[in-house]
Amino acid sequence: MKITFIGAAHEVTGSCHYLNACGKHILVDYGMEQGVDAFENAPLPIQEGLIGYVFLTHAHVDHSGLLPLLYARGFRGQIFATEATVDLCSIMLRDCAHIQMQEAEWKSRKAKRGSRIDSVEPLYTMEDADGVIKRLVPCKYGEEIEVAEGLRIRFTDIGHLLGSASIEVWATEGDVTKKIVFSGDIGNTDQPIIRDPQPTKEADYVVMESTYGDRLHSEERPDYIRELSRILNETFARGGNVVIPAFAVGRTQEMLYFLRQIKAENLVKEFPDFPVYVDSPLAVDATGVFNKNIYSCFDEEAMALIKKGINPIRFPGLNLAITSEESKFINFDDTPKVIISASGMCEAGRIRHHLKHNLWRPECTILFVGYQAHGTLGRMLIDGADEVKLFGEPIEVRAEIRQLVGLSGHADKNGLLAWINAFEKKPQRVFIVHGEDSVCDAFRTCLNTEYDYSAYAPYSGTRFDLISNTCEYEAFGVPIKKRTKVVSDVFARLLAAGQRLLSVIQKNEGGANKDLAKFADQINSLCDKWDRD
Repeated sequence: MKITFIGAAHEVTGSCHYLNACGKHILVDYGMEQGVDAFENAPLPIQEGLIGYVFLTHAHVDHSGLLPLLYARGFRGQIFATEATVDLCSIMLRDCAHIQMQEAEWKSRKAKRGSRIDSVEPLYTMEDADGVIKRLVPCKYGEEIEVAEGLRIRFTDIGHLLGSASIEVWATEGDVTKKIVFSGDIGNTDQPIIRDPQPTKEADYVVMESTYGDRLHSEERPDYIRELSRILNETFARGGNVVIPAFAVGRTQEMLYFLRQIKAENLVKEFPDFPVYVDSPLAVDATGVFNKNIYSCFDEEAMALIKKGINPIRFPGLNLAITSEESKFINFDDTPKVIISASGMCEAGRIRHHLKHNLWRPECTILFVGYQAHGTLGRMLIDGADEVKLFGEPIEVRAEIRQLVGLSGHADKNGLLAWINAFEKKPQRVFIVHGEDSVCDAFRTCLNTEYDYSAYAPYSGTRFDLISNTCEYEAFGVPIKKRTKVVSDVFARLLAAGQRLLSVIQKNEGGANKDLAKFADQINSLCDKWDRD
């Protein structure tokens, strides 16, 4: 019974942990890295085709975004997630595939203009996304699920995103049972729409995030309605737009919640009918998923509005832009407006077009409402960049750059401590992940020295034996000197297909001799066709 840490080890994005238990190969999350990678990630210690299960904490792409790649490389197991997470992944993973294919097409055209012949292949395709979506298994909060002999799981609402969960895993080998709890992303308290994080009482081991493990959001909860109203009033008075880069799932719906209240209370008196545009097909679809999961995920305040017949995320003046033509129209209309668009870190999507049209205008405001990872365009703007490049063109930053401080889907240090201290008995060990390098170390030190935990912040590749509570292999962070991204090409896809073939061969051990002989003949025939001696 062993755990190997792969992704989000001394980094914030790209969550992935490998669990070998009960004779099964399991991943907890398989996310995409965003922004600059600080350290090299260890490869998966097992072929993708041999992985039997994925336990998914929530739908954000830094936890789910590489699942289609897993499928492309041979995975055909089951992915367990909450019902709302399954609903969100069914749209988000297709959106990720669409972006991958668009970027590959753009790079291929650019290569041809530069006299290069080879085309660029996407990291994965829409077929891969569709294939992995079919592997999703919806689960209810609080229900114990027997995954395989000796292996049980349960999802608990962790209050970070619609459908987000911490995952309890019970693994029994022989007469030894260990319980491992994966926190996922721990939510902030008193968020609009969704419930607060729910505690877990017992665990032998805990794997927990530390995104804000070195800071507090605020001693007093900010008045977001008043602050947002003030920004709207000031910007509209200048004749400008308020552009909000927002994650399509979660933060967009929270902003709609605030804007509905602002309009209902007439807090922008000079511009009471100001239009609001949600320019993201994914955000539009995600809002529909929110409406579908009202009764299983909404908090008491949102439910009180529902009982009065008020939809908390719809209001007069709300416009949903779906087509590219509708998106382009937004910037040809001079009316001061709110534009909410993805991605939240400004790394891709339609938000980059809106920044191109509004960043250079001093009357406009770019309002950030979520975490900005190092190396992202959003982080550059918050850090005071005077000029940025968009679509190969330098754009002077003259718009006002603002941030709603404290508005976060992640718990701060006190929230993290409240969650871990809710365990009735201290776990044997607490593994600290999903935080920037210095933050992981700072939060680990806090738990060890101030709260008497046995805490450890592993680097990618570190492997622990969970029965003996010993480190079998301690990895050390290997810094990446320059920004790198996962690159896929046709030959890499061929190698993945070969890995899947090997896994299929292994699964057929013990089969009927007649069938195995036929299978061998088919493989040899294929090899004869492609052998390039």
